Amino acid sequence: MSDDHIHIPATGFLRLPQVLRLIPVGKSSWWRGVKAGRYPKGSKIAPRTTAWKTADILALLEELGGTEELKTRSGGKK
Repeated sequence: MSDDHIHIPATGFLRLPQVLRLIPVGKSSWWRGVKAGRYPKGSKIAPRTTAWKTADILALLEELGGTEELKTRSGGKK
């Protein structure tokens, strides 16, 4: 698999590096967006680890208009 393909599980969680590969913003911008309510709030899965529900990130991508590109890049079906 080349670096252009991103595997997104149908269910489960994504960690911040995976999210930032899908949504091209910097780490600080992401956290500002979470605080402002622009991006979904993550779930603490350990003291220093946050993850986001796959469904929440896919919904955000849909809202931003990026799901068709995502399906193409991840090899998913329309």
